Amino acid sequence: MRIRGAVLETIAAPAPFAESRPITVCDLELAAPGPGELLVRIEAAGLCHSDLSVVDGNRVRPVPMLLGHEAAGIVESIGDGVTDLAVGQRVVMTFLPRCGECAGCASGGCTPCTPGSVANNAGELLGGGRRLHRDGAEVHHHLGVSGFATHAVVDRRSVVPVDDDVPPEVAAVLGCAVLTGGGALLNAAKPGRGDRIMVVGLGGVGMAAVLVAVSLGLGEVIAVDTVPEKLRLAEEFGASAAYTPAEVAERGIVAEVVVEAAGNVRAFETAVAATAPGGVTVTVGLPAPTATATISPLALVAQGRTIIGSYLGSAVPDRDIPEYVRRWRAGTLPLERLVSARIGLDQVNQAMDDLAAGAALRQVIVFD
Repeated sequence: MRIRGAVLETIAAPAPFAESRPITVCDLELAAPGPGELLVRIEAAGLCHSDLSVVDGNRVRPVPMLLGHEAAGIVESIGDGVTDLAVGQRVVMTFLPRCGECAGCASGGCTPCTPGSVANNAGELLGGGRRLHRDGAEVHHHLGVSGFATHAVVDRRSVVPVDDDVPPEVAAVLGCAVLTGGGALLNAAKPGRGDRIMVVGLGGVGMAAVLVAVSLGLGEVIAVDTVPEKLRLAEEFGASAAYTPAEVAERGIVAEVVVEAAGNVRAFETAVAATAPGGVTVTVGLPAPTATATISPLALVAQGRTIIGSYLGSAVPDRDIPEYVRRWRAGTLPLERLVSARIGLDQVNQAMDDLAAGAALRQVIVFD
């Protein structure tokens, strides 16, 4: 079938992207779903730093690639062997499929699925190969989703169904921002009553972590960022206090649980330094592969502190997404507040500039 999507043509084009235009919105051919796959009409897709990191070259992926890894839509057709979903169902698309058989899948979310990671790195679906073509040439999939398009063919293991009452934009942010930010707390840190929770880096993932932390109602929630508007928003979202990294250092502010969600070295070092004795630092940000940080091993030993790396919030999407939906439905997790802008597909290059400038929380491409 003929679809329209946003294809990254070249990596590390010069900014601003609105001028260099590394992403082309164009027509493509999408094959029918194969065994174990679905055709999904995309309703909404969120822009995440993981998309930007491919555009700016921090995470090298094969091109041309149809971008987008955080999306939601309606099932339009089903391949052979899929018996637990129906045409017309809304699904959340998640960027790390789980085969259910490897050692990573047996870890309960602590480590990624090995075949899923291999497929993602190759720009393929979990079942192997690509379903996208342009002018007869293959186009790579982005993390098994490629959600910046009118339609996508995805592996059944890349989606989680949700009820019709979950709006498309809420369903979309469940697939990455909420799984990652919320999972850093629920799956990795597992804070207890009275624990202070600090979130360093208030993009979509970090602000999702703030919302989940507030919903837990365990103790103070402290938000940290360099952008004053994001600090203001965090307090509106229920944070007990909001500070710049400099203020955290100057005042000696610490927390039992600290989540780093910025994906840069200075944020990671800030998070580690602000972790209280006996506390845990959870890092979910994705800095450049060459980035290195400086920490004190003695402080870890002498103060009994722990550092945990958490990919996709150590999530098992089938297990975790229903829990976030339950909290949203109960009114304790207002995920709509994560959406800072609704844009059209043709605005994607400018949207990457806004994301890089820290001027956006979660921009969501909305499809009619």
